[in-house]
Amino acid sequence: MTDLKGSARVRTAGAKRERLMRAAAEVVHQQGAERTTIADIARMAEVPVGNVYYYFKTKDELVAAALSEHARQLDLLTGHLDQLPDPRERLKGLINAWVSQRDLAARYGCPTGTLAVELDKRKEGGLDVEAGKVIRLLLTWVERQFRELGQPNPEGLALTLVGAYQGMSLLTNALRDPGIMQREGDRLLAWLDSLETN
Repeated sequence: MTDLKGSARVRTAGAKRERLMRAAAEVVHQQGAERTTIADIARMAEVPVGNVYYYFKTKDELVAAALSEHARQLDLLTGHLDQLPDPRERLKGLINAWVSQRDLAARYGCPTGTLAVELDKRKEGGLDVEAGKVIRLLLTWVERQFRELGQPNPEGLALTLVGAYQGMSLLTNALRDPGIMQREGDRLLAWLDSLETN
């Protein structure tokens, strides 16, 4: 009986921690790291503020948790796309996933990109490095797709694609125009179709 209670507590604690991580990712995306408070995240997660400190001692730990959540969401997306047999279709699926978030991008920008820019204003060697790791995960996955397509310079093509995404997210956000994301996404899809398979 004691083991059952203990494992139930562990599951509840794990679920609460995950809720806090998801809430941190959402609130930090909407408000930025500097404007977000622990109370904001607690409210979004529906967790008493005092309980947050059991899982995360500082706001920076919650920002790091938000970045971990971004990495987890990216892993879920790329894992789903990896089920597609063709690397070109995987890349198209990635672009379509970006475009499907155009309304959110118009309001808040790219979750990881905008946070990386904000964290870069801080002292080097902290959370800015963690944000860079999430972007590196995306670049590595995209590069692998171009390599599987037999493209020369897959690293450069990955930078082009991810850079285009960051650019269209920024413009979509700055101009509050989701249509930019749609149009640029269509352009990227046409570009992928134009690449020869080697």
